[in-house]
Amino acid sequence: MFTNQLALDASAAIRLIETTLAPGADVPLRDAMLYAVQGGKGLRAFLVREGARLHGVGDLAGHAAAAIEAVHAYSLVHDDLPAMDDDDLRRGQPTVHRKWDEATAILTGDALQSLAFELICEPGSGVSDAARANLALTLAQAAGARGMVLGQALDIAAETGPPLDLDAITTLQAGKTGALITWSACAGPRIAGDDISALRAYGDALGLAFQIADDLLDATGDAATVGKAVGKDADAGKATFVSLLGLDGARARAHDLVENACDALTDYGSSADTLKEAARFVIARDK
Repeated sequence: MFTNQLALDASAAIRLIETTLAPGADVPLRDAMLYAVQGGKGLRAFLVREGARLHGVGDLAGHAAAAIEAVHAYSLVHDDLPAMDDDDLRRGQPTVHRKWDEATAILTGDALQSLAFELICEPGSGVSDAARANLALTLAQAAGARGMVLGQALDIAAETGPPLDLDAITTLQAGKTGALITWSACAGPRIAGDDISALRAYGDALGLAFQIADDLLDATGDAATVGKAVGKDADAGKATFVSLLGLDGARARAHDLVENACDALTDYGSSADTLKEAARFVIARDK
């Protein structure tokens, strides 16, 4: 059930992005943007749509779901650049700067970020003016210097600074990885004008569990399966949940976080079973 819905929501997000992008001039920008959004799990789009379904506004969630996939793709394109992580492989394919060039990758990320806010603010989405404004404001906060970009900046600074402890790693990853996941979980109730507290607690726990699973994959996974380089954290001497807690400790922490995420959904009853399945998937995945 969950994996089928995940695929459907991811495909719907990509289709909307594709139809929003007008045919481009004789430059690779449009092709690179579409290339960058392909091949992912679509977890963030799924969280947007599933949270909206829980709050009775599932038919209004398409633009927000596409927007978060655009922001996520932009972050990966820039993260892969030589000035950042200098990766050659993403989602089992050459990174954008390897397939084209660095300038195209920078512009692709810039354009995907702008596209996300175009999608959020689109009057034809059916979402109320107040909800669209709130979605745009909170996405900017989650993606920028209060959230994802701050987390990335802290991650870069840690490469030359003193080793980070567990609290510092948790704060870093709550921004770098967790902020967009929490925003995704909360988008549905924001569209509906409802309270976000339960899904915010769910998203916060899920985001950290997701990152621990990524750390575990980097330590134990196979590049061909994961779809990107592995072992880079250890090679760089970076502090991670795995380096601080050990493999067993990291796995135990991830399981605890998944239980916390599921507990946050108690008031939704069985209606939230798919979100609970998603939380368990996050730490069971192999890529």
